[in-house]
Amino acid sequence: MLWIMRLSGFFSAAMVMIVLSPSLQSFPPAEAIRSSHFDGYLRFPGQIPPVNSLNRLSFRKASAFRNAEECGFTDTRISGEMTVCDPSFVHIAITLDVEYLRGSIAAVHSVLQHSMCPENTFFHFLVSETNLETLVRSTFPQLKFKVYYFDPEIVRNLISTSVRQALEQPLNYARNYLADIMEPCVRRVIYLDSDLVVVDDVAKLWTTDLGSRTVGAPEYCHANFTKYFTANFWSDKRLSSVFAGRKPCYFNTGVMVMDLVKWRRYGYTKRIERWMEIQKNGRIYELGSLPPFLLVFAGHVAPIEHRWNQHGLGGDNVKGSCRDLHPGPVSLLHWSGSGKPWLRLDSNRPCPSDALWAPYDLYGTSP
Repeated sequence: MLWIMRLSGFFSAAMVMIVLSPSLQSFPPAEAIRSSHFDGYLRFPGQIPPVNSLNRLSFRKASAFRNAEECGFTDTRISGEMTVCDPSFVHIAITLDVEYLRGSIAAVHSVLQHSMCPENTFFHFLVSETNLETLVRSTFPQLKFKVYYFDPEIVRNLISTSVRQALEQPLNYARNYLADIMEPCVRRVIYLDSDLVVVDDVAKLWTTDLGSRTVGAPEYCHANFTKYFTANFWSDKRLSSVFAGRKPCYFNTGVMVMDLVKWRRYGYTKRIERWMEIQKNGRIYELGSLPPFLLVFAGHVAPIEHRWNQHGLGGDNVKGSCRDLHPGPVSLLHWSGSGKPWLRLDSNRPCPSDALWAPYDLYGTSP
Protein backbone atom coordinates (compact mmCIF):
# COMPACT_ATOMS: atom_id res chain seq x y z
CA MET A 1 0.00 0.00 0.00
CA LEU A 2 2.87 2.39 0.79
CA TRP A 3 4.30 2.27 -2.72
CA ILE A 4 0.84 2.85 -4.16
CA MET A 5 0.42 5.98 -1.99
CA ARG A 6 3.83 7.28 -3.03
CA LEU A 7 3.08 6.66 -6.70
CA SER A 8 -0.26 8.40 -6.34
CA GLY A 9 1.41 11.39 -4.69
CA PHE A 10 4.00 11.65 -7.44
CA PHE A 11 1.29 11.46 -10.11
CA SER A 12 -0.61 14.29 -8.37
CA ALA A 13 2.49 16.49 -8.42
CA ALA A 14 3.09 15.63 -12.06
CA MET A 15 -0.44 16.69 -12.92
CA VAL A 16 0.04 19.98 -11.06
CA MET A 17 3.26 20.49 -13.03
CA ILE A 18 1.32 20.03 -16.25
CA VAL A 19 -1.37 22.47 -15.10
CA LEU A 20 1.26 25.05 -14.16
CA SER A 21 3.41 24.54 -17.24
CA PRO A 22 1.82 27.35 -19.32
CA SER A 23 2.73 29.75 -16.50
CA LEU A 24 6.20 28.28 -16.15
CA GLN A 25 6.85 28.95 -19.81
CA SER A 26 5.03 32.29 -20.13
CA PHE A 27 8.16 34.29 -20.87
CA PRO A 28 11.07 33.15 -23.07
CA PRO A 29 14.33 32.58 -21.16
CA ALA A 30 16.12 34.92 -23.55
CA GLU A 31 14.42 37.97 -22.03
CA ALA A 32 16.88 40.05 -20.02
CA ILE A 33 17.20 42.60 -17.28
CA ARG A 34 19.20 45.39 -18.88
CA SER A 35 19.24 48.15 -16.26
CA SER A 36 21.85 48.41 -13.55
CA HIS A 37 21.27 47.45 -9.93
CA PHE A 38 21.31 49.76 -6.94
CA ASP A 39 24.36 49.51 -4.67
CA GLY A 40 24.41 50.46 -1.03
CA TYR A 41 23.45 49.55 2.49
CA LEU A 42 21.42 50.99 5.28
CA ARG A 43 23.87 50.37 8.10
CA PHE A 44 23.01 50.13 11.74
CA PRO A 45 25.93 50.59 14.17
CA GLY A 46 28.62 48.08 13.32
CA GLN A 47 29.64 46.44 10.09
CA ILE A 48 28.53 43.23 8.39
CA PRO A 49 31.05 40.54 9.30
CA PRO A 50 32.31 38.14 6.65
CA VAL A 51 31.34 34.50 7.03
CA ASN A 52 33.69 31.74 5.86
CA SER A 53 30.76 29.50 5.01
CA LEU A 54 30.07 31.76 2.03
CA ASN A 55 33.05 30.16 0.32
CA ARG A 56 31.10 26.95 -0.15
CA LEU A 57 28.04 28.65 -1.66
CA SER A 58 27.87 28.74 -5.43
CA PHE A 59 24.96 29.67 -7.67
CA ARG A 60 24.58 29.59 -11.42
CA LYS A 61 23.86 32.87 -13.19
CA ALA A 62 20.16 33.19 -13.90
CA SER A 63 18.80 33.62 -17.38
CA ALA A 64 18.18 37.28 -18.14
CA PHE A 65 14.72 38.81 -18.40
CA ARG A 66 13.31 41.91 -20.12
CA ASN A 67 10.11 43.86 -19.80
CA ALA A 68 7.30 43.26 -22.23
CA GLU A 69 6.65 46.25 -24.50
CA GLU A 70 3.52 47.30 -22.63
CA CYS A 71 5.39 47.78 -19.32
CA GLY A 72 6.43 51.33 -20.13
CA PHE A 73 9.50 51.29 -17.89
CA THR A 74 11.41 54.51 -17.24
CA ASP A 75 14.82 54.27 -15.58
CA THR A 76 14.77 57.12 -13.07
CA ARG A 77 18.24 58.09 -11.88
CA ILE A 78 19.79 60.69 -9.63
CA SER A 79 23.43 61.61 -10.38
CA GLY A 80 23.78 58.45 -12.45
CA GLU A 81 22.44 56.19 -9.68
CA MET A 82 19.03 54.57 -9.79
CA THR A 83 16.61 55.81 -7.15
CA VAL A 84 14.45 53.40 -5.19
CA CYS A 85 11.68 56.00 -5.30
CA ASP A 86 10.74 55.30 -8.93
CA PRO A 87 6.90 55.05 -8.85
CA SER A 88 6.91 52.31 -11.50
CA PHE A 89 8.62 49.80 -9.19
CA VAL A 90 7.03 46.76 -7.58
CA HIS A 91 8.80 46.51 -4.22
CA ILE A 92 9.53 43.09 -2.70
CA ALA A 93 11.25 42.49 0.64
CA ILE A 94 12.92 39.19 1.48
CA THR A 95 15.52 38.06 4.00
CA LEU A 96 18.91 36.60 3.12
CA ASP A 97 20.89 34.34 5.42
CA VAL A 98 23.28 31.48 4.78
CA GLU A 99 20.92 28.73 5.96
CA TYR A 100 17.99 29.76 3.75
CA LEU A 101 19.95 31.46 0.95
CA ARG A 102 19.20 28.70 -1.54
CA GLY A 103 15.50 29.23 -0.98
CA SER A 104 15.75 33.03 -1.25
CA ILE A 105 17.61 32.80 -4.56
CA ALA A 106 14.96 30.42 -5.92
CA ALA A 107 12.20 32.78 -4.79
CA VAL A 108 13.78 35.73 -6.61
CA HIS A 109 14.31 33.59 -9.71
CA SER A 110 10.66 32.55 -9.73
CA VAL A 111 9.44 36.13 -9.44
CA LEU A 112 11.56 37.27 -12.39
CA GLN A 113 10.63 34.29 -14.54
CA HIS A 114 6.90 34.90 -14.24
CA SER A 115 6.80 38.70 -14.23
CA MET A 116 5.64 40.55 -17.33
CA CYS A 117 7.69 43.55 -16.18
CA PRO A 118 10.73 42.10 -14.34
CA GLU A 119 12.77 45.28 -14.89
CA ASN A 120 10.19 47.12 -12.79
CA THR A 121 10.76 44.83 -9.79
CA PHE A 122 12.94 46.17 -6.99
CA PHE A 123 14.14 43.80 -4.26
CA HIS A 124 14.90 44.87 -0.70
CA PHE A 125 17.14 42.26 0.94
CA LEU A 126 17.38 42.12 4.73
CA VAL A 127 20.57 40.60 6.16
CA SER A 128 22.01 40.29 9.65
CA GLU A 129 25.12 38.16 9.49
CA THR A 130 27.15 38.52 6.32
CA ASN A 131 27.85 40.40 3.14
CA LEU A 132 25.80 38.65 0.47
CA GLU A 133 25.57 41.48 -2.05
CA THR A 134 28.37 40.15 -4.28
CA LEU A 135 26.77 36.70 -4.45
CA VAL A 136 23.37 38.15 -5.38
CA ARG A 137 24.90 40.33 -8.06
CA SER A 138 26.82 37.45 -9.62
CA THR A 139 23.65 35.35 -9.77
CA PHE A 140 21.42 38.16 -11.03
CA PRO A 141 23.89 40.57 -12.70
CA GLN A 142 21.39 43.30 -13.53
CA LEU A 143 18.91 42.89 -10.71
CA LYS A 144 17.60 46.04 -9.09
CA PHE A 145 18.12 45.65 -5.37
CA LYS A 146 19.28 47.19 -2.15
CA VAL A 147 20.73 45.42 0.89
CA TYR A 148 19.84 46.48 4.42
CA TYR A 149 21.68 45.35 7.52
CA PHE A 150 19.27 44.37 10.29
CA ASP A 151 21.02 44.45 13.64
CA PRO A 152 20.01 41.34 15.67
CA GLU A 153 20.42 43.32 18.88
CA ILE A 154 17.28 45.29 18.01
CA VAL A 155 15.13 42.28 18.90
CA ARG A 156 17.52 40.09 20.91
CA ASN A 157 15.91 40.96 24.24
CA LEU A 158 12.38 40.75 22.84
CA ILE A 159 12.57 37.20 21.46
CA SER A 160 11.24 34.38 23.63
CA THR A 161 11.77 30.65 23.19
CA SER A 162 9.59 28.92 20.60
CA VAL A 163 8.51 25.42 19.63
CA ARG A 164 11.27 25.36 16.98
CA GLN A 165 14.68 26.96 17.32
CA ALA A 166 14.50 28.19 13.72
CA LEU A 167 11.61 30.44 14.76
CA GLU A 168 13.83 32.23 17.28
CA GLN A 169 16.26 33.70 14.73
CA PRO A 170 16.35 37.52 14.92
CA LEU A 171 16.03 37.91 11.14
CA ASN A 172 12.54 36.39 11.36
CA TYR A 173 11.50 39.62 13.06
CA ALA A 174 12.96 41.99 10.45
CA ARG A 175 9.55 42.22 8.75
CA ASN A 176 8.32 44.11 11.83
CA TYR A 177 10.72 46.94 11.00
CA LEU A 178 10.33 47.31 7.24
CA ALA A 179 8.57 50.66 7.58
CA ASP A 180 11.48 51.99 9.64
CA ILE A 181 14.28 50.48 7.56
CA MET A 182 13.09 51.26 4.05
CA GLU A 183 13.10 54.72 2.49
CA PRO A 184 10.04 56.86 3.31
CA CYS A 185 9.24 57.14 -0.42
CA VAL A 186 8.47 53.40 -0.51
CA ARG A 187 4.77 53.40 0.27
CA ARG A 188 3.96 49.71 -0.20
CA VAL A 189 5.91 46.46 -0.16
CA ILE A 190 5.28 42.75 -0.68
CA TYR A 191 6.97 40.68 2.01
CA LEU A 192 7.92 37.14 0.98
CA ASP A 193 9.43 34.29 2.98
CA SER A 194 12.51 32.45 1.70
CA ASP A 195 10.83 29.06 1.27
CA LEU A 196 8.41 29.78 -1.55
CA VAL A 197 8.19 30.23 -5.31
CA VAL A 198 5.87 32.50 -7.29
CA VAL A 199 4.25 30.92 -10.37
CA ASP A 200 2.22 33.90 -11.50
CA ASP A 201 2.88 37.57 -12.29
CA VAL A 202 3.66 39.21 -8.94
CA ALA A 203 2.18 42.49 -10.24
CA LYS A 204 -1.25 40.95 -9.67
CA LEU A 205 -0.45 40.63 -5.97
CA TRP A 206 1.11 44.11 -5.90
CA THR A 207 -2.10 45.79 -7.08
CA THR A 208 -4.22 44.25 -4.31
CA ASP A 209 -6.76 46.76 -2.97
CA LEU A 210 -6.13 47.02 0.76
CA GLY A 211 -8.94 49.52 1.30
CA SER A 212 -8.56 50.99 4.79
CA ARG A 213 -6.36 48.10 5.96
CA THR A 214 -2.62 48.19 6.56
CA VAL A 215 -1.89 44.53 5.78
CA GLY A 216 -3.31 42.19 3.17
CA ALA A 217 -2.89 38.39 3.21
CA PRO A 218 -4.81 35.19 2.49
CA GLU A 219 -6.94 34.42 5.57
CA TYR A 220 -7.90 30.98 6.87
CA CYS A 221 -10.97 31.44 9.04
CA HIS A 222 -11.65 27.71 9.35
CA ALA A 223 -8.45 27.27 11.39
CA ASN A 224 -8.75 26.93 15.17
CA PHE A 225 -7.62 30.42 16.12
CA THR A 226 -7.49 29.71 19.85
CA LYS A 227 -4.55 27.30 19.47
CA TYR A 228 -2.17 30.13 18.56
CA PHE A 229 -2.26 31.40 22.15
CA THR A 230 -1.83 29.78 25.54
CA ALA A 231 -4.48 29.12 28.17
CA ASN A 232 -2.88 31.92 30.20
CA PHE A 233 -3.74 34.38 27.44
CA TRP A 234 -7.36 33.31 27.02
CA SER A 235 -7.99 33.22 30.78
CA ASP A 236 -6.73 36.79 31.25
CA LYS A 237 -9.53 39.08 30.09
CA ARG A 238 -7.19 42.08 30.07
CA LEU A 239 -5.27 40.38 27.27
CA SER A 240 -7.88 38.35 25.37
CA SER A 241 -10.20 41.36 25.18
CA VAL A 242 -7.89 42.69 22.44
CA PHE A 243 -10.05 40.64 20.05
CA ALA A 244 -13.33 42.10 21.30
CA GLY A 245 -15.38 43.38 18.39
CA ARG A 246 -13.09 41.63 15.90
CA LYS A 247 -13.52 38.41 13.94
CA PRO A 248 -9.93 37.21 13.99
CA CYS A 249 -8.73 34.66 11.45
CA TYR A 250 -5.35 33.00 11.06
CA PHE A 251 -3.11 34.36 8.31
CA ASN A 252 0.40 33.36 7.33
CA THR A 253 2.91 36.22 7.63
CA GLY A 254 5.19 34.72 4.96
CA VAL A 255 3.17 36.43 2.21
CA MET A 256 1.89 39.93 2.95
CA VAL A 257 1.15 43.15 1.12
CA MET A 258 1.96 46.00 3.52
CA ASP A 259 0.89 49.65 3.36
CA LEU A 260 3.98 51.31 4.85
CA VAL A 261 2.37 54.75 4.97
CA LYS A 262 -0.36 53.54 7.32
CA TRP A 263 2.14 51.38 9.22
CA ARG A 264 4.29 54.42 9.98
CA ARG A 265 1.30 56.64 10.74
CA TYR A 266 -0.19 54.32 13.34
CA GLY A 267 3.07 53.02 14.86
CA TYR A 268 2.52 49.31 14.33
CA THR A 269 6.14 48.41 15.07
CA LYS A 270 5.74 49.65 18.65
CA ARG A 271 2.44 47.78 19.00
CA ILE A 272 4.09 44.52 17.97
CA GLU A 273 7.02 45.14 20.30
CA ARG A 274 4.61 45.72 23.18
CA TRP A 275 3.08 42.27 22.72
CA MET A 276 6.55 40.73 22.56
CA GLU A 277 7.35 42.36 25.89
CA ILE A 278 4.16 40.94 27.42
CA GLN A 279 5.16 37.51 26.07
CA LYS A 280 8.54 37.75 27.79
CA ASN A 281 6.82 38.42 31.11
CA GLY A 282 3.94 35.96 30.86
CA ARG A 283 4.18 33.47 27.96
CA ILE A 284 1.00 33.98 25.98
CA TYR A 285 2.01 32.11 22.80
CA GLU A 286 4.45 29.46 21.50
CA LEU A 287 5.06 30.30 17.83
CA GLY A 288 7.80 32.88 17.31
CA SER A 289 7.04 35.96 15.22
CA LEU A 290 3.51 35.04 14.05
CA PRO A 291 1.34 35.63 17.17
CA PRO A 292 2.26 39.32 17.62
CA PHE A 293 1.03 39.94 14.06
CA LEU A 294 -2.20 38.09 14.85
CA LEU A 295 -2.68 40.14 18.01
CA VAL A 296 -2.29 43.41 16.14
CA PHE A 297 -3.91 42.65 12.78
CA ALA A 298 -6.17 39.55 12.94
CA GLY A 299 -9.69 40.69 12.12
CA HIS A 300 -8.30 43.77 10.37
CA VAL A 301 -6.65 42.11 7.36
CA ALA A 302 -7.51 42.83 3.74
CA PRO A 303 -8.31 39.35 2.34
CA ILE A 304 -6.27 38.08 -0.60
CA GLU A 305 -7.12 35.01 -2.68
CA HIS A 306 -5.77 31.74 -1.27
CA ARG A 307 -4.00 31.08 -4.57
CA TRP A 308 -1.33 33.51 -3.32
CA ASN A 309 -0.24 31.31 -0.45
CA GLN A 310 -0.43 27.55 -0.92
CA HIS A 311 1.29 27.13 2.44
CA GLY A 312 2.17 24.12 4.58
CA LEU A 313 4.10 22.23 1.88
CA GLY A 314 7.03 21.84 4.28
CA GLY A 315 5.02 19.33 6.29
CA ASP A 316 7.08 17.55 8.94
CA ASN A 317 10.62 16.82 7.79
CA VAL A 318 11.46 14.64 10.80
CA LYS A 319 8.63 12.20 10.18
CA GLY A 320 8.98 12.47 6.43
CA SER A 321 5.36 13.44 5.93
CA CYS A 322 4.29 15.12 2.70
CA ARG A 323 1.34 17.42 2.20
CA ASP A 324 -0.79 17.68 -0.90
CA LEU A 325 -1.66 20.92 -2.64
CA HIS A 326 -4.95 22.51 -1.67
CA PRO A 327 -7.60 22.36 -4.40
CA GLY A 328 -7.99 25.39 -6.64
CA PRO A 329 -5.74 27.68 -8.68
CA VAL A 330 -2.13 28.28 -7.62
CA SER A 331 -0.10 31.49 -7.86
CA LEU A 332 2.39 30.90 -5.05
CA LEU A 333 3.74 27.69 -3.48
CA HIS A 334 4.99 27.97 0.09
CA TRP A 335 7.04 25.32 1.93
CA SER A 336 6.19 26.60 5.39
CA GLY A 337 6.86 23.99 8.04
CA SER A 338 10.07 22.23 9.01
CA GLY A 339 10.68 20.42 5.71
CA LYS A 340 12.42 22.48 3.04
CA PRO A 341 12.47 21.28 -0.58
CA TRP A 342 16.22 21.76 -1.12
CA LEU A 343 17.04 19.61 1.91
CA ARG A 344 14.66 16.84 0.89
CA LEU A 345 15.89 16.87 -2.70
CA ASP A 346 19.53 16.67 -1.58
CA SER A 347 18.76 13.76 0.73
CA ASN A 348 16.95 11.88 -2.09
CA ARG A 349 13.78 11.86 0.03
CA PRO A 350 11.67 14.49 -1.75
CA CYS A 351 7.96 15.01 -1.43
CA PRO A 352 6.00 15.14 -4.70
CA SER A 353 5.50 18.91 -4.41
CA ASP A 354 9.27 19.47 -4.22
CA ALA A 355 9.41 18.83 -7.97
CA LEU A 356 7.57 22.14 -8.39
CA TRP A 357 10.33 24.02 -6.55
CA ALA A 358 13.28 22.39 -8.33
CA PRO A 359 13.05 24.33 -11.67
CA TYR A 360 13.89 27.58 -9.83
CA ASP A 361 16.89 26.20 -7.94
CA LEU A 362 20.15 27.84 -9.07
CA TYR A 363 22.42 26.20 -6.52
CA GLY A 364 25.67 24.69 -7.78
CA THR A 365 27.85 25.27 -10.79
CA SER A 366 26.83 24.83 -14.41
CA PRO A 367 27.28 21.23 -15.69
